[in-house]
Amino acid sequence: QVQLVESGGGLVQPGGSLRLSCAASGSIFSMNVMAWYRQAPGKPREMVASITKADGTNYADSVKGRFTISREDAKNTLYLQMNSLKPEDTAVYYCNAFRILHPPMWGQGTQVTVSS
Repeated sequence: QVQLVESGGGLVQPGGSLRLSCAASGSIFSMNVMAWYRQAPGKPREMVASITKADGTNYADSVKGRFTISREDAKNTLYLQMNSLKPEDTAVYYCNAFRILHPPMWGQGTQVTVSS
C-alpha cells in the first residue's frame, strides 16, 4: 500500500500563490489517476483537479485558469500549483491516488488558508 503525504499548505493573502506537493512512499507510475480534493468546514469533499497516467487533466470550474496539476513519476510526487488564491479556496487539501482494482488511497491533508 502506497502512503501519500501532502505538504506546502499554509496561510496566504488573497491573490497569492502556493504549491502543494504529495509525496508517495512508492511508485506512482502504476496509478491510473491522481487527484487533489479539498474540504472546507461544513462542506462535502470536492474534487479540485485530476491527472491521468497519460497526463490528461481535469479541473473543477471554480479553479480553472488558476490551478495547475502535474505529476513527476520519477520523483513519485504529485503537485498542485495554486495561483490567484481566493478566500473561498480555504480548505484542507487531500491527495488521492486511484489504481484499477485497488481501493483509493488518501493522504492526511494539508490546510490552506487564504485570508488578509
